[in-house]
Amino acid sequence: MPVKISDALPARGILERENIFVMTEKRAASQDIRPLRLLILNLMPLKTSTETSLLRRLSNTPLQIEVDFLRTATYTSKHSSSEYLEEFYKTFDEVCKSTYDGLIITGAPVETMEFEQVGYWDELCKIMSWADEHVFAKLFLCWGAQAGLYYHYGIGKQPLPKKKFGVFKHRVLVPNTPLLRGFDDRFFAPHSRHTEVRRADVEAVGELHILSDSEEAGLYIVSSEDGRQVFVFGHPEYDKDTLDQEYRRDVGKGLPIEIPANYYTDDDPAKGPMVNWYSHAQLLYTNWLNYYVYQTTPFDLSLLPAARAHGPSPAAPRHIRLD
Repeated sequence: MPVKISDALPARGILERENIFVMTEKRAASQDIRPLRLLILNLMPLKTSTETSLLRRLSNTPLQIEVDFLRTATYTSKHSSSEYLEEFYKTFDEVCKSTYDGLIITGAPVETMEFEQVGYWDELCKIMSWADEHVFAKLFLCWGAQAGLYYHYGIGKQPLPKKKFGVFKHRVLVPNTPLLRGFDDRFFAPHSRHTEVRRADVEAVGELHILSDSEEAGLYIVSSEDGRQVFVFGHPEYDKDTLDQEYRRDVGKGLPIEIPANYYTDDDPAKGPMVNWYSHAQLLYTNWLNYYVYQTTPFDLSLLPAARAHGPSPAAPRHIRLD
């Protein structure tokens, strides 16, 4: 099934050329089915690239999904025109009276700053507070995961001696959890960050569970006890060339950067990257959409606060109206 996006969104053409099924607003209007409603707070500077990467993962499921993109009003991106943001992105004031099945908060290139120093931190806190009553399931990525843990549980981030950069082997710690259903015991995932959340700080919070980690990269996936909040410290949505672009960008700026680990064929940038994380990345997004969003939210999103309070009901109608 497709994701429903704006007819003119640039990612649409890219996805269609890859034979990924996307549905325009005009066509979706004729469907007699309520799609999943997702809100994506895109904090990454390269908006189109992040949109396309996430939509690739979200579209490869049997679910129909309606996506709204959210931007901060207190910070204006230097990499996207105001016209682009006005056309394809909403501000919090435009969505604050709406309800959503799921919310995704991306990473952001601000991790070396203290959270309170980030220009849009107060607005982000407002959005996360609003989401507690207006969104059923939340997925936090990289810096977004660090910000979510800090806001909700007071867990801080710690600086790393050098950037954690590359593709690292991970292990499944809770094999029967629905989020990791179908995962191999060992799998790969990309990371690109200067800070980390420490295991001891997460373990000190009883309602948090560590689902996956890496000997090299540290924590990877943490979940709240009820599964409504999932924190992923890597970038499972990354495309084949994303780390390559970051590496060459930093080299061009003269920044101290090592070759991304376990990424290039024979560790040689001239031979290009080798993808070994796509299948598990897809499973992660598919499982989250299916088990943590689709199978738990009520058909009528106005019932969302009550549904959150009482937990999912297996007999409740979901996204196809049966009456």
